[in-house]
Amino acid sequence: MPKVAVFIINGFEEIEGTTTIDILRRGNVTVDIVSLEPDLQVTGAQKMQIIANKLLKDIDPKDYDMLIVPGGTTAYLGNKSFMDLLAAEGKAGKKLAAICVAPTVLASVGLLKGKKATSYPGTEDKLEGATFVTDLVVTDGNITTSRGPATTPLFALEILRILCGQEVSDGVKKGILLPLLAA
Repeated sequence: MPKVAVFIINGFEEIEGTTTIDILRRGNVTVDIVSLEPDLQVTGAQKMQIIANKLLKDIDPKDYDMLIVPGGTTAYLGNKSFMDLLAAEGKAGKKLAAICVAPTVLASVGLLKGKKATSYPGTEDKLEGATFVTDLVVTDGNITTSRGPATTPLFALEILRILCGQEVSDGVKKGILLPLLAA
């Protein structure tokens, strides 16, 4: 069973974090919610209180098949330990996923150089070294990026496809009635 870490920090976008966690768990992916704050309680952009199950200092990135960064804030940039971990793991080829403004966090440590990527409108100029595209979700090599809150289900289903295959992703997509939105 695949295992991922979803990193949250004060100001993260709740839709992007919780929807991704929900969809991945529906596909039987083990998800650790990792707080980048000093304790497990994290306050999202819309003031929701989320309780993580791990602190950054207590994880080993080698335990995870993918590292996921919800957007809503660039506060991630202020956490040197996290940024160092992200840079090292990304450069080693670990699968990474970021949505909304979080692709700019990946770009800040050079992980988007030479890759196609997308992000929240208005942040394109911060995707240093990337080729910006307007696709809702983009996977280029080991990196998956997405536009923002409304694209979160598609983002999570793409992660599920990468980790578990198209059949599992399609099953969850059908189960959450996403095909009805396209009708």
